This record gives sequence, structure tokens and C-alpha cells, in this order.
Amino acid sequence: MRRTVPAFIFAFVLVAGIPTIAAAQQFVPLHAAMGVSDDAPSLNLVVGSHSDPSPLLPPVTLPRMAPELALQVMANHAIIQDAHLGFYSAVSTVTAKLPDLKESGQFELDRSYTAPRTLQFKPVRFTGDGFVKTNVIVRLLQSEVDHVQKDEPGQTAVNNHNYKFAYKGREVLEGRLVHVFHVKPRKKRPGLFKGKIYVDAYTGTLVRAEGRMVKSPSIFIKDIDFRLDYADVNGFTFPVHMHSQAKARILGRVIVDVVHRDYRPVADNEQVAASHTTGSVPPSN
Repeated sequence: MRRTVPAFIFAFVLVAGIPTIAAAQQFVPLHAAMGVSDDAPSLNLVVGSHSDPSPLLPPVTLPRMAPELALQVMANHAIIQDAHLGFYSAVSTVTAKLPDLKESGQFELDRSYTAPRTLQFKPVRFTGDGFVKTNVIVRLLQSEVDHVQKDEPGQTAVNNHNYKFAYKGREVLEGRLVHVFHVKPRKKRPGLFKGKIYVDAYTGTLVRAEGRMVKSPSIFIKDIDFRLDYADVNGFTFPVHMHSQAKARILGRVIVDVVHRDYRPVADNEQVAASHTTGSVPPSN
């Protein structure tokens, strides 16, 4: 007997699990947020040979931002990125596991985004169970394409309109000093989460978001937990690893890991390949 799964069951993992970091409102006034630390790291700018021990320019000291300023810089950075990112390509590897069914699969794809609403995938290789490919991974990819085409970042943006922020202090995350904020959504709406965000204390860029979705997109899913790591590439901030777990009424536990690498962003003021008007995903068979 063929197993069937409602099309919307897995939309949460890739779409709801990736908070939109665009923001249209400032968090605090600049004059109330300035803060500089004496223990900031220095960046040596050296011109010429690597063997030259004497830099021609003095070290540039990066100030450590006050928490409120870091939040504001993160918001402004997202606005600028949304306005100026014209295109990017990357390689994505999606690994999905259904432990209760003892099935799994891994799909590697080339992905490309063209502003403002086009996301496409080109399959590279797949290994694993066809059921997982068809009913989990391909549905995830289609849900991401649909999300981009709808272009509603304001509904899930991590900003002052959707969330309340509580500062929890500083910590070192993978070698980076970050400000940690607890976030609580102002409304119980699909796509919003309760958890934490980690913002680089020196650059104001988002490093990690993690937590639990406050409302499931369907009655078939519950307890949606995720962790999403970001990295800065040529002035843009992109997700590089997403891990999520949930419980599905039909399939039991669903575990998904998505790794993105080899980002090649292009700003909108550079030459961009002719854009397409529709997104596409690889065939499910």
C-alpha cells in the first residue's frame, strides 16, 4: 500500500525554521545605543609582502557595540541586503531522516536566487529512500520556492514589530563574541518562534537563531524546534546550516539538516544573468 502525506506537512522545516531577518523599524535611537569597549580586537592592514614585519597602516580597532546598537545594525544590515542583493548561487545539501520508519535520504542541489522573487534548484545527486525524497525533501524545496515567490518577509521578520527582546548577556560562540537576546513573539502566528538570537558584538550581524515555533502550520505537526547558523559572505549574511526536529502525526519524528556552501553573491548594481519569472524544483522521481 502506497503511503501518502499531505503536501503541507513539511513546509515548516525549511520555511518556518528560517526566520526572516529583514526589518523595517529601528530598535532604538542611535544616541541611546553607543558603546565602545577597551578590549576590542584589532585588525592589521598590511600592504605588500607577507614577510614585511612593518605594516604601512596602523591597526584598526573595531569597537564592541552596545547590545541595542548591535540590534539596530543587524536590522539596518538586513534592509540594505534586501535592497542590494541581486543574485546569488550556492550548493545546498538536504538530509532528512524519519527515525520511526527507519528511512532517510540526502539530496545535493545547486541553488540560485534572482531578485526579487525567483528561487531555482538544479539536482546534482540523491541517495537514500525515494519516499523521503518525494514526500519530505522535494516538498521542502517547493515550500521554500513558494515562500520566496509570495515575498512576505514582514510576516516573520525578527524585528520590533513582531518580537519583544530581552538582553541575556554576552558569550563566545564558535570564536565570536556575541550578544544574546531572548525573543518572544508579540502574536501567536505561524512562522514566529520563541527562543534566542545571537548577534556579533563587533559587526552587528546575525550569527544564530534558535528556538521553537509558537504555532504549527498544520494539525499534523507539533513541537517544531530549530537552530539556524549564519555566515557573512562578501558583505551579505546567509544561512549556512539549519537543523530542525518535529513530530508528525503520520510519520513520527522528522529530522532535517540543510547545509549551504559556496555562496556567490552579486549586488544589484553588477551585471546579473537574465532573471526568470518562476521558481522551479527538481522532479520528485
